[in-house]
Amino acid sequence: MPWPKGDYPPSYKNQPKYLREKAVEIANEVLKTTGNEGEAIATGLKQARAHFKNHPEEVPAKKE
Repeated sequence: MPWPKGDYPPSYKNQPKYLREKAVEIANEVLKTTGNEGEAIATGLKQARAHFKNHPEEVPAKKE
C-alpha cells in the first residue's frame, strides 16, 4: 500500500517531519519496484537518514 502525502507507516511516527517525508518518498519508490512493504519501510528510513547525513544543508534549522 503506497503512502500518500501526509500519511506514513506507524514506525515513522517518532521521526522528524523532514526525515519522515523523505523516507516515505523513498519507501514508495521501493514499494513500486519490489512490492515488499516491510523492505520498503526499512529501506526508506535507512536511505533517508543516509541522504540527510550526506546533505546536512537540507536539514531544516531548528525553530527555537
